[in-house]
Amino acid sequence: MELGVHGLNMKATLGPADTRRLAQLAEELGYTSWWAGEHVVLPSPRTADSPMEPTDGLLDPLVHLAYVAAVTERLQVGSAIVILPQRNPLVLAKQAASLDVLSGGRLLLGVGAGYLEPEMTAIGVPMARRGKRTDEYLDAMTALWTEPKPEFHGEFVDFAEIDAHPRPVSPGGPRIVVGGASPAAFRRAVSRGHGWFGNGTADDLPQHLEGLRRAAEEVERPARLGKLEITYMQLEPVAVDPAQARRYADLGVDRLVIYPLPLEDPDDVAKFLEQHAGLIR
Repeated sequence: MELGVHGLNMKATLGPADTRRLAQLAEELGYTSWWAGEHVVLPSPRTADSPMEPTDGLLDPLVHLAYVAAVTERLQVGSAIVILPQRNPLVLAKQAASLDVLSGGRLLLGVGAGYLEPEMTAIGVPMARRGKRTDEYLDAMTALWTEPKPEFHGEFVDFAEIDAHPRPVSPGGPRIVVGGASPAAFRRAVSRGHGWFGNGTADDLPQHLEGLRRAAEEVERPARLGKLEITYMQLEPVAVDPAQARRYADLGVDRLVIYPLPLEDPDDVAKFLEQHAGLIR
């Protein structure tokens, strides 16, 4: 089981010097992936469903990940997650291909349908049918990355007689990691994702895995996607002990991601990374 770290594109860890120091430390310690979250805007004043204060700093994940890729050599850089309905799929496809090229194929493009209504409304995207929009955007991006003469005709995206180069370094485009724990998200992960990104407690995971199993009975998985990779981030407690790590591995987690909250002191984050490096096998 591999080990990754999430969330260091926000709060006290978002500056260039700390990002460089922590990313290089994670790579030296044997972490294999570095994940960045996204919210373009947040409700102000904060609402009950908002994950953070509107005054908390949070960098754009793709800009942040490009910087991390530039200061590391092996660390995979992942978005956890890009809120896909809020993005123009052709622009995002170009950005993802560019980052994949510049990182040497290290991009893991994590996407989700989103849930924060004030954010979507401010951006101009309706909450209704955001799942359908997410599925269509993924299909359109894949067409742009993979087809000799890209073409796509859907409800939300429609293009033909266009092309975009360079193509991603990764064959078939960057690896798509689908976030979410709804039945629709599970079906999306099975049918369109190389992997699934979930979070919660160790006790939550078996239920999520059962949801993925049921989804696999409902939708077809293209052979090009291979085995569905399981990436999981423990939210409570924040620290992960060896027994918990063994349980995750036994349940079939391919990549365990730690989240060194509260992200108020970069030195504390460095210590957290060092303390958890022993979980790497």
